[in-house]
Amino acid sequence: MSKPRERILNTSMILFHQQGYNSTGINQIIEEADVSKASFYQHFKSKDDLCIEFFNKRFKYWVSELENFTSGAKTLEEKFLKSFDFLIYMNQKEDFRGCSFLNIMSEIPVDKIEIHKIIRDHKATLRDSFHKDLKNDILAAHLYLLFESCILTSQLYRSNELIEKSKLIVQNLLQSSLSH
Repeated sequence: MSKPRERILNTSMILFHQQGYNSTGINQIIEEADVSKASFYQHFKSKDDLCIEFFNKRFKYWVSELENFTSGAKTLEEKFLKSFDFLIYMNQKEDFRGCSFLNIMSEIPVDKIEIHKIIRDHKATLRDSFHKDLKNDILAAHLYLLFESCILTSQLYRSNELIEKSKLIVQNLLQSSLSH
């Protein structure tokens, strides 16, 4: 059996992602992780602290999966098209659950400053990676906004249709931008 901290974090990875923040109680986490309340609080001061750990682990997992998915790309265009294919893959894998960061952000009040900051920091890291690859601020912002909106709209409609359409937009944008 794994260590209590790992069990708590692994349990929260499932529950926060599937149920959200507000619908997941500490008592449920404690019960499903098979730890005592004292053990929970020994490892995490609060549910907010656990949520921050969840975000860090979720981001690391998600970026690793994205990098693995796009690693075979031979061109920048192929890499970005594969990144949109990755969204389709994740929708199939996670039943259109969407972005844990944005889902939880919509649940929590603005006074949970640390949680909002970690969400912004992770989103900024993703946004910066678009800019780093494209070296064109407007194009990077455009593709980043398409990428994020694909996550939201595919969750809303439980469909990959707009991801497929966005791939055509991305292809057109990249071809016209990279040819200049």
